[in-house]
Amino acid sequence: MKTKIIFLIFLFSLIFMSACSSGPGEQDALAECLTLNDAKMYGTEWCHNCKDQKKVFGSSFKYVDYIDCDKEQESCIIADIEAYPTWVIDGENYVGKQDLGRLGYLSNCS
Repeated sequence: MKTKIIFLIFLFSLIFMSACSSGPGEQDALAECLTLNDAKMYGTEWCHNCKDQKKVFGSSFKYVDYIDCDKEQESCIIADIEAYPTWVIDGENYVGKQDLGRLGYLSNCS
């Protein structure tokens, strides 16, 4: 019984430590390149497609220039955002969830 408890404590510790690790995200380079090239994603927190787009980036999404249209309505009006998510790249609006390859191509990020 004691061995089981020690094993469970060890297992939970391992799970906790791996969940808290802050290694680089798989898409850090692309997300940073998008931001450097002035690409922006416009969306809202309640938008399901926006949530799906964020999931594609995983932890790397923190590097994406993201504008929440519920909080920054004026910015979204100026950018002519009519649907979510919308990516603005080189002055063009791309509506809907985009795959990473397309975003890289459109923004000249490899």
